[in-house]
Amino acid sequence: MSSLPNYELGNFRFRPGKPRPFGATVTPEGINFSIFSCYATSCSLVLFQKGAELPMVEIPFLESFRTGDVYAMTVLDLDPAEIEYGFRLDGPFDPADGHRFDAQRILLDPYARAIGGLDKWGESGTREGIYPYRARPHVDDFDWEGDRQLNIPLEDLIIYELHTRGFTAHDASGVNAPGTFAAIIEKLPYLKQLGVNCIELMPVFEFDELDNDLVNPETGEQLVNFWGYNPITFFAPKAGFAACGEPVDELKSLVKACHRQGIEVWLDVVFNHTAEGNENGPTISYRGIDNSIYYLLKPDGSYHNFSGVGNTFNCNHPVVRVVLLDCLRYWVSEYHIDGFRFDLASSMGRDPEGVPDPNPPLLEVLAYDPLLANTKLIAEAWDASGLYQVGSFPAYGRWAEWNGRYRDDMRRFVKGDGGMVGAMAARIQGSPDIYGERGPQASVNFITAHDGFTLRDLVSYNSKHNLPNGEDNRDGMDENLSWNCGWEGASDDPAVKDLRERQMKNFLSILLISQGVPMLLMGDEIGHSKDGNNNSYCHDDPINYLDWNQVRASAALFNFVRHLIRLRQAHPVLRRRSYLNHQLTDEVNGGQFSESISFHGREPWSPDWSHESRQLAVMFCGADETDEETSADIVYLIMNAYWETTPFELPRLPQRLTWHVAVNTSMSPPADSYLPGQEIPLEDQDAMIVGARSVIILVAR
Repeated sequence: MSSLPNYELGNFRFRPGKPRPFGATVTPEGINFSIFSCYATSCSLVLFQKGAELPMVEIPFLESFRTGDVYAMTVLDLDPAEIEYGFRLDGPFDPADGHRFDAQRILLDPYARAIGGLDKWGESGTREGIYPYRARPHVDDFDWEGDRQLNIPLEDLIIYELHTRGFTAHDASGVNAPGTFAAIIEKLPYLKQLGVNCIELMPVFEFDELDNDLVNPETGEQLVNFWGYNPITFFAPKAGFAACGEPVDELKSLVKACHRQGIEVWLDVVFNHTAEGNENGPTISYRGIDNSIYYLLKPDGSYHNFSGVGNTFNCNHPVVRVVLLDCLRYWVSEYHIDGFRFDLASSMGRDPEGVPDPNPPLLEVLAYDPLLANTKLIAEAWDASGLYQVGSFPAYGRWAEWNGRYRDDMRRFVKGDGGMVGAMAARIQGSPDIYGERGPQASVNFITAHDGFTLRDLVSYNSKHNLPNGEDNRDGMDENLSWNCGWEGASDDPAVKDLRERQMKNFLSILLISQGVPMLLMGDEIGHSKDGNNNSYCHDDPINYLDWNQVRASAALFNFVRHLIRLRQAHPVLRRRSYLNHQLTDEVNGGQFSESISFHGREPWSPDWSHESRQLAVMFCGADETDEETSADIVYLIMNAYWETTPFELPRLPQRLTWHVAVNTSMSPPADSYLPGQEIPLEDQDAMIVGARSVIILVAR
């Protein structure tokens, strides 16, 4: 029997608790509650019957229950399935000194593993009550059946950025519970057929989709926070994404199902800010527990806003580092998450004064943490205040980056800007000018992402069309580096439509043949349009839904992307961990095979690097060791961003090899692409005509 003293308050018995782990931990005797606060003068535990408006008891933490800055107690004989809990902390209210304690408020546990109040998407629940977002204890009894992280090499991944609700919320999805984790499981055959082996889930930490006060001026409908880049806490999955009312187990089931299909699961995590906003925002958790610890504050006590949405999390404070490291360890150990993409990650490198730190403690500890050793770490290497660190993000040999320069240079080249050939040569190699010794796998290459135009809109609009967002078209990026192919928006002109299809294929072809790690945006494989809206964060409607009718209507584009993915997977030379050597002599022509990358123009070995040039050919030569004997792996990419058809001479291949056409974007389906092994041999092995604004990929067989 335990020798610890018991205390009673009404019908509740409690005793001193364990300081670690933080949060609510179910034990054989009851539930252990632990929370830390550096500046609070007192703390109490507030217990609710699940769903009840008013608490059933409030138990103060006795002074003997406090160890350092940690309050801990065990409440005996509680049923974890029947309660919700929060904390009430008292302390100084002195905003100029950084303190905003308010003993009238009940606060959410930062370590809450499950949260009530937002149980069903779009319904407020207890949102307007005295304690809107309710922490719930969670008992982990999920059967993983031997599952573990997949640990697919980074360079072998095809990433697919996916919004949990948007993926299946469309009426045509045909799933049992649209917009949920469970619905994604039903659609895994689609992802498997496409060929992606990694899904990057847009935010699934609990957020309040109803925290948007704007109205669509065109329809009068209330707008929402659809994307979820406004976390309430970091440990609890979004309850509104669960079909069965058990978000923890349902998300784990999704991860397990993905792993069985050979698909990794990454989370897009938002550590740069929280839903508490600036001094005018709600007090939910961190602000009332230790405002001066959790947030970057100016000397007058107001909030630094490097996130663009009101506050910035103080990631490099020693206490906050503990929370964030515990968080990622939790998602890896309890959910088997394979990787994390960090939103506005450069803000995570700022010191407590808001100054960029050349050696940020948080980024370093994540890079070297043993529990995260096999977990991918991907930085969005900029923030909302102009700090841009693409290529200079503190990597510690572990971090990869969203390569924003790849996106921008690709867009400029494909739409026909001059002076881009040199930049394209670097981007296709995996950006050695940016990543140097880090290697091409440090570069996550993308043309489009959730933020900005879709691929269809990139070739259909010159300007953003964000009026439905309710902000008079002021929100969203103004510089999209897009080209509408001669007409703004939807068009029935056959020439415009054909050019747009070709331009989309050009982008996709170059993306999936480039060294580095390619990422696709959900819906680009079927040409999804958002009607020119480049900041659709606030729309819970078809603008953000994958249209499953369009999957059938756009089968030709889907198959084109599928063939490109198979092409990439079939050729190891396109998935190198280190940079290929530059070869400036005619080694292949001389019959000597070497691992190399070489650049060409209309004539082999003669690239045109001039400002006026809009054409470049690239030959990848590598070793294919997938067969019993090592053989040459040779792929030739021809990019013609010029507006006229052009003849290109071809490099001569070693004996017994001939050029075969894998991709030709100037051709109509199905002659625009072929599966590996089914490529069409060229009749003329010395030269070919390359269509205006088109891309050709040849393979040697």
